[in-house]
Amino acid sequence: MFGKLFGRGAERPAAHPYALPAPARRRNGTYTLRALGDTRVLALVEAAEAGDWAAVRAALAPFDLGRHHHVLDQLARVDGVEKWIPRAVEEDGDDEGRAAALLISGARHIVWGWEARTADRAVNVSQEQWRVFHERLRIAEEHLLRAAELRPAAVTPWEQLLISGRGMSLGPVVNETRLRAALRRDPLSPAVHRAWLSQLQPRWGGKPGEALDFAREAFGRAPRGHGLGCLIAAAHIEEWVEAESGEVLQTPKTQAELRAAADHSILHPDYGWAPGWQYDFHTFAMALTLADERHTVRRVLHTLDGAFVPGTWIHSADPEKSFARAHRRA
Repeated sequence: MFGKLFGRGAERPAAHPYALPAPARRRNGTYTLRALGDTRVLALVEAAEAGDWAAVRAALAPFDLGRHHHVLDQLARVDGVEKWIPRAVEEDGDDEGRAAALLISGARHIVWGWEARTADRAVNVSQEQWRVFHERLRIAEEHLLRAAELRPAAVTPWEQLLISGRGMSLGPVVNETRLRAALRRDPLSPAVHRAWLSQLQPRWGGKPGEALDFAREAFGRAPRGHGLGCLIAAAHIEEWVEAESGEVLQTPKTQAELRAAADHSILHPDYGWAPGWQYDFHTFAMALTLADERHTVRRVLHTLDGAFVPGTWIHSADPEKSFARAHRRA
């Protein structure tokens, strides 16, 4: 199913029947990936952009929003969803439809809330920004809790509640309860572990080194080819964000740990090429680039083949330029 490319062990998924044709590349060889590069996801996003709930429900058929985190994220980032999704919540005639609408609404209100707050440090956020941020997160919390009641086995409501709980500073008791609820539903969920990794950062009240210890413990439980290996890369990126030195990752030990994690997860033959796999590769690409690792990063970037995914490299001053620079070097 997969072809060997670009040297030992580097693989790329074979073309699948739902693959979107890549748009024209920029002069630097990159392009922006839309809708996870999947025609089914594109149909879903376009239905959401049109505010057509019946079309959204039809396009959801191949996916389970209770587990497909990346598909839910695509819907949460569609501008304007917040204007019509409450009507879908009220008017849909069955629990499955209401649960999906509530989940989309909750995820959208989190993204919309952070748009109001911005990624700036807390001391630079105005009182009005805080007010809007919390107002939107309160709606998110209400809708996500209702979605969790309607879909008891779903993990994504709890993963999203970890994000809103962090934003609202609900405290360790509430957030740890939500973490346990999420892990009961999926003990190896990369999205849940990634949300908790953020919670453990010093800027959110964690202790220095705590997040990296958590990532290493979780990685030790991950089977070969599992996306949870990306937690190691994400934890090192967070270490870089927290550090005063931009070269904090450029050590032989960190380079070796990142290589081992990539080989165990995204570069392993058993890796599952599910919609959104590009996020995993971008996480490793950024971490390996920051660590100035020269070999494995080429394998990762060649697999991406110039596809930039919005929402990645977010800790860079200019994410797209940072990716293009790394792509050019590879």
